[in-house]
Amino acid sequence: MKDKTTAAIFALFLGSIGIHRFYLRQPGLGILYIILVATGISFFLGLIDFIVLLAMDPEEFDRRYNEEEGEYDRYRSRRRERRDYRRSEDKYQRRSRPSQARERRRYDRERPRRRRASSSRRSRNAAPQRKRVNPYKQSGIKKYKDFDLQAAIEDFNKGLEIDPGDIALHFNIACAYSLTEQADKAYYHLSKAVDNGFKDFDKIRNHDDLAFVRIQDRFDAFAENGFKLTDEPKQLEAPKQDLLSDDLLLSQLKRLAELKENLQSSLMIFRSDIMHKLVQQAKRAAETDTTVLILGESGTGKERLMNAIHKFGPRRDKPFVIVDCGSIPETLIESELFGHAKGAFTG
Repeated sequence: MKDKTTAAIFALFLGSIGIHRFYLRQPGLGILYIILVATGISFFLGLIDFIVLLAMDPEEFDRRYNEEEGEYDRYRSRRRERRDYRRSEDKYQRRSRPSQARERRRYDRERPRRRRASSSRRSRNAAPQRKRVNPYKQSGIKKYKDFDLQAAIEDFNKGLEIDPGDIALHFNIACAYSLTEQADKAYYHLSKAVDNGFKDFDKIRNHDDLAFVRIQDRFDAFAENGFKLTDEPKQLEAPKQDLLSDDLLLSQLKRLAELKENLQSSLMIFRSDIMHKLVQQAKRAAETDTTVLILGESGTGKERLMNAIHKFGPRRDKPFVIVDCGSIPETLIESELFGHAKGAFTG
């Protein structure tokens, strides 16, 4: 441990030959001072070091010149502690070696039992397997939204082969069958959806895509039965008279067939609210005797809408003539639309 006062005295009396530097463990500077003795510079350097050391704070002196020595002492102390710890540990291990052998033998005996207990805990705590995703369900819904109903029905059927109890698949395929006017299959899948836990009966009563199902005569009985099909269908009674011999009934059936054919020829398939409003407006226009102007880009269905207005109107039994004015020359358009007198054209 170096002392500040001692170092200052060495610097005052022997500073010219660098004794205080050797004392402070700075041999390089001490040799430099000895070299500079002949020049007299070392005397002044020693005097300066005396003043600096004397004015230096004791804590600063310890930090500069005694810190390394303290670190070395602490390093030696730590080495001594580690050595003592290893000796005590070796001594403990020699004493506990027989007990460790006994513990090892007991562990080997109990190992199979612990392994069985661990496997049973893993089986109890095993996470439930994730349900496999049905690829046909998503593809069917996409095709259904794109109004590709036949392809959607095929995907829904494939999806039901994978998961016959899927409520959403039964309901969606019932809607698709309703839109394609296949009432029997629609009723069947609605019943299967209810059997598998479907409870939203208001959706069956109000869903737009099930409108064809709801207009069937058996819908009321189907609803009263909890939206389930009866186990045994009722047998229809035989008619008491030959209905085909009734001329009035035959004429009505013929009229209905003609109306169905006309409606099918003018059928417009749509789903948006805008198209619904447009068709309703066309029906109102068809009931009046007025001129109708239809505007739209090429390919948007203007001719189909005109055909529907004709079928909805009172002149549905009369011919509907379509004239392409763009293909008629300007000189002939007037006579083509409004007629001309005989002999007006010379040939």
